[in-house]
Amino acid sequence: MRRTVHIVGAGLAGLAAAVRLARGPARIVVHEATAHPGGRCRSYFDRAIGMAIDNGNHLVLSANHAVCEFARAIGSEAGLVGPKAADFPFVDLKTNERWTLRINNGPPFWIFNPGRRAPGTRLGDYLKLARLLRAPRDVPVAQVVDCAGALYDRLVHPLLLAALNVDPREGSAVLASAIVRETLLRGGSACRPLIAREGLGPVFIEPALRKLAERGAEVRLEHELRALQFADGRVCGLDFGDGLMTLGEGDAVILAVPPHAAAAMVPDLQVPSSYRAIANAHFRTEVPPGVPPITGVVGGTVEWLFAFDGRLSVTVSNADRLMDVPRATLAQTLWHEVSKVTGIATEMPPWQIVRERRATFAATPAENARRPGAKSRWDNLFLAGDWTATGLPATLEGAARSGHRAADLVAAFVKDAA
Repeated sequence: MRRTVHIVGAGLAGLAAAVRLARGPARIVVHEATAHPGGRCRSYFDRAIGMAIDNGNHLVLSANHAVCEFARAIGSEAGLVGPKAADFPFVDLKTNERWTLRINNGPPFWIFNPGRRAPGTRLGDYLKLARLLRAPRDVPVAQVVDCAGALYDRLVHPLLLAALNVDPREGSAVLASAIVRETLLRGGSACRPLIAREGLGPVFIEPALRKLAERGAEVRLEHELRALQFADGRVCGLDFGDGLMTLGEGDAVILAVPPHAAAAMVPDLQVPSSYRAIANAHFRTEVPPGVPPITGVVGGTVEWLFAFDGRLSVTVSNADRLMDVPRATLAQTLWHEVSKVTGIATEMPPWQIVRERRATFAATPAENARRPGAKSRWDNLFLAGDWTATGLPATLEGAARSGHRAADLVAAFVKDAA
């Protein structure tokens, strides 16, 4: 009898699991509550600026092997583009200084070269950063490294703020350690920045849906799971509000939904309960020659500036403070800073603000400890999502890894049940 795997949620984690499992013998059915697959990783046409935008700016690094593997599996790896070297231009809006962090391939010899590292930093500052590599699991970053000075302001803070989406001082030191180990410690070959130039949807979501269709998987949109039915230590039914779907003995479920939704359906499931916001702004404008694809910004509200064809986009992490700022006021503040970075001296062009209050779980030690593993206590129920215990913060890489991990566990379960 052919087994069925039900994947609930068509965000990046769910799609990564589905694509991986669709190579095997099981029947794959993906259930998505909304009409738009992709979750926080999608593109849409925005009427305010008259062009397609992403609902969030996501930076991928060359070290993100799960994301790159997913892109290869769906045939879209060429859509991730970036410089050939790990060069990161920065601008300090308070001092008007500009510099480029240049991370060499191989061992981190770049820290010995003042021309490659952040201005005002010394070799000893970087050596002290090695304390993160031995960070205890239950302490914040501030208890491990010095959260003051040029190195913190111009490298550690921008890097960890983007990755953790919390004030780095309160962030989990063990998650910060994972970021440093997988990027800076491995050299430029692991740090090369990649962005989905044509958009998250065209690079990740649409090719994944095509690949699933090619392999005979079914994707059901606007099919919201209302409840799970349990019996004898397993999930025995799925309630979509239009009748109970009964599961066979060897069938399995991957729950790839937000943590609060998972906790509402799975008894006694502990999940992160505190969240942080992210704000993005998009400006339709001609991008001047010489503006880098990605620019780090310190000393202002803008943190990262992304340059696309006909558009400049801004990301602000840990953005709870901006959630109630009037949209036009926030747009004007951000555009003023974008103008300083790029040299554009025009009035604010057509714009859009995208704010997500519960963008990621708060990557603090306490919340990190609440993340469940991929295997639940129910025999045929598995979990996926960047909020599960991936060893990374809530990133695209974490989401892809969680999907792959859940898929591997399900494959073994289905094989044993055969």
